[in-house]
Amino acid sequence: MRNPLDSRYMDLVRLLRRYGRSDLISGAQLDEFAADGPDADDPVTGDQETAERFAADLERMGPTFIKLGQLLSTRFDLLPPAYTTALTRLQDTVEPIPFAEVREVVERELGASIGDRFSDFSVDPLASASIGQVHAATLRNGHEVVVKVQRPGVRETVRGDMEVLARLATVADSRTEAGRRFGFGQLLGQFRRSLAGELDYRREAKNLVTFGRLTEDYEHLVVPQPVMEYTTSSLLTMDRIEGRKVTEIGRFGLTDLDARPIVEELFRAYLRMILDEGVLHADPHPGNLLLTDDGRLALLDLGMTASVSPRLQDEVVKLLLAISDGDGEETAAILAAMGHPVEGYDAAAFRDDVNHLVSEAVASGADLEVGTVLVDLSRVSGVHGLRPPAEMSMIGKAMLNLDQATSHLDPTFAPAESIRDNVMEIFASGLKTSPGGLLSAAIEAKDFTAQLPRRANRILDAMADGEFRLRIDAIDEQRLHLVLQRVANRLTLGLIIAAMLVGAAFMMRVPSTWTVLGYPGIAIMFFLLAAVAGIVMAGWIIATDRKVARADLHGQAPPR
Repeated sequence: MRNPLDSRYMDLVRLLRRYGRSDLISGAQLDEFAADGPDADDPVTGDQETAERFAADLERMGPTFIKLGQLLSTRFDLLPPAYTTALTRLQDTVEPIPFAEVREVVERELGASIGDRFSDFSVDPLASASIGQVHAATLRNGHEVVVKVQRPGVRETVRGDMEVLARLATVADSRTEAGRRFGFGQLLGQFRRSLAGELDYRREAKNLVTFGRLTEDYEHLVVPQPVMEYTTSSLLTMDRIEGRKVTEIGRFGLTDLDARPIVEELFRAYLRMILDEGVLHADPHPGNLLLTDDGRLALLDLGMTASVSPRLQDEVVKLLLAISDGDGEETAAILAAMGHPVEGYDAAAFRDDVNHLVSEAVASGADLEVGTVLVDLSRVSGVHGLRPPAEMSMIGKAMLNLDQATSHLDPTFAPAESIRDNVMEIFASGLKTSPGGLLSAAIEAKDFTAQLPRRANRILDAMADGEFRLRIDAIDEQRLHLVLQRVANRLTLGLIIAAMLVGAAFMMRVPSTWTVLGYPGIAIMFFLLAAVAGIVMAGWIIATDRKVARADLHGQAPPR
């Protein structure tokens, strides 16, 4: 009987063969001469038709690959623009599961019948996705909610797909240039953590609580809160919020709405979340924003989130300040410090392109879109062999989606001005020290104060006894010594071989009773000895150089 994983493996191999030689793996490139719009068909920016087919094939392969495509849509440093655009439009909408299966999941998770827990539960779903589907319901106390039900068997499907992807990533990282350059294993690890979070609805419930707390000070923002008693790893129950998606509201429908306060609060809240709290809603596209009847904006679908480390928060603060000041040199320096250079990284070309990009962006004045700039910076990094942190690309994608939402609600809103208006708050967030950090600094200061007299006495005693030594490791002396020794050995052997050849040439004119092919035998012997020595020396040089190259690649000490 054929293993289902083997069948899945072959499906994925066929997918890679179909697109492996296209511009998918050519890297994210920028071409200032490419035509604008989806019909641009250029090998540098990507073939739009091929990209759309790739997205459609991922969609047909099921939930794991739909979510993988959504993650890849944030990696502007890895994929050409045509592919990130196509993957952004990837639709996570599938045929709904029968209500009988929904009932079975709900009753199994809650340990009671639907009628015991709900006074009303709609048979037809509000939405159906690859991992779960959503139904409107009413609790027995009259509280109106929506219930997200996970599809039966989806965890087993994802687990099998991850095994196949892990197998391919291991092979690609060890045997292909693309694998060594992009690190598919690391990318897959990030994807595994993200997908595991989406499969556990308790994590999404915690995200709802966290974002509800972070937006409680903003009167125009609202986040539906979970009903924890009716929430499990496969079932999520939360407040039902009535309204219309931002994408469904036309320009005429916004004429009676004062959108400026909503947009300003939305932008300020996201800056605070990313730069102050270290929490990132990775997918705030307009379809996940709901405009309520009372003029508030609801944030939905918080399954895909990421954390931003304090160090990265500080770097993003400095990056935003450098961009707003039009300082391309500082922007390039910050990006270089954040990223991981791979083989072929060209620092000078990278700095020049970043300078040009920032200058062009700042020249647009109030039309500067921060999300677009961050996305373009990620692409430039990928072009020049600098791999930015994965969170950096997600921040760029989040800010890009935020730009689209704010421009739809209020076309006159200027994100650059909003950043400048909040620059002191952003800068203050970068200087903020947590209570734990203050306590750690106090402990370090205490240890320093306690150890200082004893260490000072040791230094003074060593100076008095003439034993004080100052060691500076400016270069690797041991490695330099080995290199010089190897060079001297090669030169010496080369001189000996050359001397043997010259001596043999002189002895060719000396008469001898022992001859070989009519030539003096002693001369022929030294010629052969010099030839053998030269061949051995060449082989020795090649072998030792390869060992040194492998040692450098793995960060090991050089062979002696």
